[in-house]
This record gives sequence, C-alpha cells and structure tokens, in this order.
Amino acid sequence: MNGKKDVIDPGPFFHGTKAELKIGDLLQPQHLSNYQDKKSNYIYFTATLNAAKWGAELAKSNSKERIYIVEPLGEFENDPNVTDKKFPGNPTRSYRSKSPLQIVAELKAWERHSEEEIKQMLASLRKLREQGKFVIYD
Repeated sequence: MNGKKDVIDPGPFFHGTKAELKIGDLLQPQHLSNYQDKKSNYIYFTATLNAAKWGAELAKSNSKERIYIVEPLGEFENDPNVTDKKFPGNPTRSYRSKSPLQIVAELKAWERHSEEEIKQMLASLRKLREQGKFVIYD
C-alpha cells in the first residue's frame, strides 16, 4: 500500500515499459524517462491495463514490450500530466511516486493496441511535440 490512511487506489498496479527487469527489482525515480530525453523525478504507474499497455507500446526502445505488476513502496499521487490535463477525475488511474516501485510479477500475456491505434497515438504525440504542447510536468 502507499503508507497513507486514505488510500488513493488499492491497485493492483502496473508499469508498462520495454526494460527487461526481474521479480524483486526496484523501479526508481532519477532514471532516464521512457518519453523524454531527461531523468524523471518520479516513477509512473497505473491501475489500468489499458494505460500500462500504452506505457509499454510508446516507450522509447526497440526492445520487447513488457508490463510488470508493481507494489508502491511509499506514498504516491495522481499523475497531474493526465488527471489535470486530459482526464479530470483520473479515470486512467495513473499515478506517480518519488518512492520506488517493487516488481512483484510480469504480466506475460496481454493484447496490444492495434497497429492503427498505435500509429494514431504516435501521430498525435508528434503533432503535440511540433506545437510545443507535449510537456511532461515532472
């Protein structure tokens, strides 16, 4: 759990990436972001499989897409990049933490978004970058 009495979300929690990790490994802030050319101050995760799939599919790398089941080891908050900007009320159940996440399992079987959906998402992100609107508040 997140160590707080007022639990934001009970989980389970997922982290989509292309990094190859092991059960017990810790995901920590201050590593290169999957989406920007800078170190991230937070580690991001979600309680929805759909959002985790996007995380894995859109991560910068040519490695295999992976979804890990993670356990937050400290407090976490709603991810303001989606809750404040795109989805008020946090229907994507997206969170971030300055504390590590521990990998407890890997989700081995999951259905990717269609190639068309992925192409559309990449085109939308490219357009936002060109307009200077693709900003991650970290």
